[in-house]
Amino acid sequence: MLVNIGIILITVIAMEFVAWFTHKYVMHGVLWSWHEDHHKPHFEKEGFFEKNDLFFLVFAIPSAACYMLGTFSAELGYLLYIGIGISIYGLIYFLIHDVYIHQRFKWFKQLDSRYSKAILKAHGAHHAVQDKEGCVSFGLLVVDKKYFRKLTAGFKK
Repeated sequence: MLVNIGIILITVIAMEFVAWFTHKYVMHGVLWSWHEDHHKPHFEKEGFFEKNDLFFLVFAIPSAACYMLGTFSAELGYLLYIGIGISIYGLIYFLIHDVYIHQRFKWFKQLDSRYSKAILKAHGAHHAVQDKEGCVSFGLLVVDKKYFRKLTAGFKK
């Protein structure tokens, strides 16, 4: 039981780095055509969905595969817990990125913690660039210290 919980927690933590790598080298690399519309101002977008939403599948398919392989194979049972960890990270990502930062669903407003404000500053710095190149801050949960310092000094690039 504790081993399985450990696998889930390690997977959730590892997913932040997988997401960072994917964002920097895949979304801003070979699959920029999917991600590009996410960097356009909201008023330029048509409809609710973006091509960028296809990245849900990039993470959901491996998670679902882990669920299936881990459920149906005793030797690969640990994969079930990896799939759960990927799903938990996906839920965290959805709530922070789509609900909190981009307000695609109006479920809650600005949070009043230094951490939540630093996440907003880091993501704002990322979206300040609308091109494939030159972006900063590719992670979601791990925020550079400078975004905490900028809360008291005002945000400057």
